Amino acid sequence: MNTQKLVMRSMRKNIKMYYLYFFAMIFSISLYFIFSTLQNDEMIVTMGEASVNFSMAFQVAGLLLILITIVFTMYATSIFIRRRSQEIGLYQLIGLSKAWVARVLILEHTILGLGALLIGLLVGALLSRLFLLLFMNLIGIETTIGLSFSSQALIQTIAVFSCLIAVTSIQIIWTTYRSTLLQLFQANHQNDEFVKRPSIVSSILGVAGISLIGFGYYVSTLIVDNADQLLFLMLLVLTSTILGTYVVFHTTISWILYVYRKKQNGNLGLYNSLSIAPLMHRMKGHANSLTVITVLSAMTITMISLSYSLYYSIENDTRLAMPFDFAVENMPEEAAAISSRLEEEQIKFEHYQLDAIRFDGAWVEQDPNEDNRQTTFMLFSAEQVAQAGLDVEFPQDGNAILHNNRAIIEGMQFSSPKDVQYTSNDETNRLTVSEYRLDNVMNYRFFGNQLLVTEETFEAMRDSIQDDEHKEYLSFDTFQLSETEKSDIASEIFLISVNSDFIIDYYTSYEQSVQNFGLLIFIAGFLGLVFLLSTGSILYFKQMTEAEQEKTHYRTLRQLGFHVNDLMKGIVRKQLFVYLIPLGVGLLHATFALNVGSVLIAASMLTPIIISMVVYIVIYLLFIIITIRYYKRIVTNAL
Repeated sequence: MNTQKLVMRSMRKNIKMYYLYFFAMIFSISLYFIFSTLQNDEMIVTMGEASVNFSMAFQVAGLLLILITIVFTMYATSIFIRRRSQEIGLYQLIGLSKAWVARVLILEHTILGLGALLIGLLVGALLSRLFLLLFMNLIGIETTIGLSFSSQALIQTIAVFSCLIAVTSIQIIWTTYRSTLLQLFQANHQNDEFVKRPSIVSSILGVAGISLIGFGYYVSTLIVDNADQLLFLMLLVLTSTILGTYVVFHTTISWILYVYRKKQNGNLGLYNSLSIAPLMHRMKGHANSLTVITVLSAMTITMISLSYSLYYSIENDTRLAMPFDFAVENMPEEAAAISSRLEEEQIKFEHYQLDAIRFDGAWVEQDPNEDNRQTTFMLFSAEQVAQAGLDVEFPQDGNAILHNNRAIIEGMQFSSPKDVQYTSNDETNRLTVSEYRLDNVMNYRFFGNQLLVTEETFEAMRDSIQDDEHKEYLSFDTFQLSETEKSDIASEIFLISVNSDFIIDYYTSYEQSVQNFGLLIFIAGFLGLVFLLSTGSILYFKQMTEAEQEKTHYRTLRQLGFHVNDLMKGIVRKQLFVYLIPLGVGLLHATFALNVGSVLIAASMLTPIIISMVVYIVIYLLFIIITIRYYKRIVTNAL
């Protein structure tokens, strides 16, 4: 039998082992081809030239996609080589050289990869227009999309595929040449360790794993109030959480299972013997992969939930930052021109004028050792703001309310009350800020911290603040549209009238946010799919290997008279444990990470987070179903 026939026969024999790996490669190649097609689309290229965010985001995401695909392929290849280690050992035992064995394995993977490449390119070409349409809808652009094929995307995908083949070939050669016959025949049992009686050290480590995770969670709650130490705290959280996760999988779970077995006096019964016993023997060997899967799951859930939350709350967050559709400062002629043009276009609107005072002052710190922070403030009358159509809370006379939709992000969260000091013409030179609100009373583009006071306090401070070059009287003309259907026309009128790069309107700001966060959620969804596919597939591959290793045990149990359903009850428990523990820990990690990320969004994140987590869990559970069905075939065919 020549090499080619042997390769084809070997692939037919191992087709059950290859099919999900084959599907995963097709899926990865399809996603990369789609991503490359989007990168080279004329419309996307034009947007990338106009915006650094677009081009940089696509480049970074493309590199991450390549890295994830390579790492996943290497991991899956190592699992399959290990599963076929006895076959490789037999080849060498009958006198075939290591070079011949490596050549056969590389040829198999190349043929498999070429098939995945061809199918992946076909699927990618069919779905690329659909993804482009989805992307355009996410960023709020309505356009007609035709059918096209990107030759540049084809070249990039073939180049990435060539890198995959090269990397896996080196991996196969390295594994084949460095493995001895003894190692090859014992490879399938290298993670099976007899669980001895846990020592005091293992008990301490078992508790330490949970404690490290708890410590990481606790430190994550301090990040919001200590933004100046953000980098250090984030590194501390990541180190503590990842190390704690590893210890939990390596020691804590085995220790807990041992304690449970001890309480049962070793009488576990059939169901627990099929679930708990294998986990006790293999948990330490799976600690690395389960830790990686847990961290990737947490990263994926956090990335998707946060990006979806940002996209979900665009309208609300933009309105909090820009309460008026248009606003101009000390521009009466421009304001009159805007009013005239809006009336010509028959666009209904409300026009109001607000008086304000911009002055320099300082936050008075409660700690006498801290220096007072000099800054600029804008003072508004609550009565005038309410007449302009905003729903605001009136402060007490002599007090003020700070309005800043970015207060938490800028590290301005403080305990009330707090004083603002300013140069005064009389004895009163302080204003007490009783509380703050996460919204603005004037569009954020205008410089100064926004303070809201009563009309009486406003008039008093107008006379009190010392007149100098640091005090300025302002007159704001605000516009609120009654017809949102013509917002784009009104926005164009406003931008042409003011002719300034520093002044922006609500509609333009909203459209920019839709494009930025639409791009973010699209890329996050893309990478999230690859992460999810990688983690689920790795777990599935490992369970496939274990099922083959335990086939003789199932055959013995079937010969003793146990029914398939009896065996499956224990196996289902084991699979739920293997899959749900990393998922559950990953969800906990993501929950605390999202708590830190919530400072980016003023609106509630609960709804988008729940939707993101539910979708992730449902897709993840599909791997459990596939794994259980594979085990059932193994058990059914055991006799």
